[in-house]
Amino acid sequence: MAKLTKKQKEALSKIEKNKIYSLDEASALVKEVNFAKFDASVDIAVRLGVDPRKANQMVRGVVSLPHGTGKDVKVLALVTPDKEAEAKEAGADYVGLDEYLQKIKDGWTDVDVIVTMPAVMGKLGPLGRVLGPRGLMPNPKSGTVTMEIGKAVTEVKAGKIDFKVDKYGIIHAGIGKVSFDAAKIKENAQELVQTLLKLKPTAAKGTYVKSIYLSSTMSPGIAIDTKSVN
Repeated sequence: MAKLTKKQKEALSKIEKNKIYSLDEASALVKEVNFAKFDASVDIAVRLGVDPRKANQMVRGVVSLPHGTGKDVKVLALVTPDKEAEAKEAGADYVGLDEYLQKIKDGWTDVDVIVTMPAVMGKLGPLGRVLGPRGLMPNPKSGTVTMEIGKAVTEVKAGKIDFKVDKYGIIHAGIGKVSFDAAKIKENAQELVQTLLKLKPTAAKGTYVKSIYLSSTMSPGIAIDTKSVN
């Protein structure tokens, strides 16, 4: 195991062992235990009482964080010429179609989100092996396959994120930066958890939200009392 640095030890010492913090406390503490020299991301991990192997217990959705993610999201709009002006006006970083499809085919994936139109999805199908593993394949459920291109680009730029439960039943999401006020971190976390509660599958039995942890890049996780998020 790698030896802990002085800063890492100091960060760990601020988190009481076995203590479950309120969301208010955790949102302030996550700023204190950060030891990265850059504006680290604040991440949330929510363990759900679902079995993701069963289709009727899959939890997937989108949420618009009230304070955004703090990240400059690079958006590629794969659209026909009649939609290019709309995409550019909304702030898409890259706009076009065939030339970008070829770039992706050649291995280029230097974007965070791809927005496209239903008519273009047929051309994207063969690129699934490139886009799928990187989480870049547009999806109607996440609002990234739509005729309202301008609206979709604006929402993504403003802090709309999509999430999907992993094979362990955990939702991972970036909900801000350590430079955010604690109140903004708290409100973004609440918005995500409230969205997850609305998406509870009817087939899920027992405790739905089993645990919540807040952390920043490279910092230890802080356990949160699930009742304090409601």
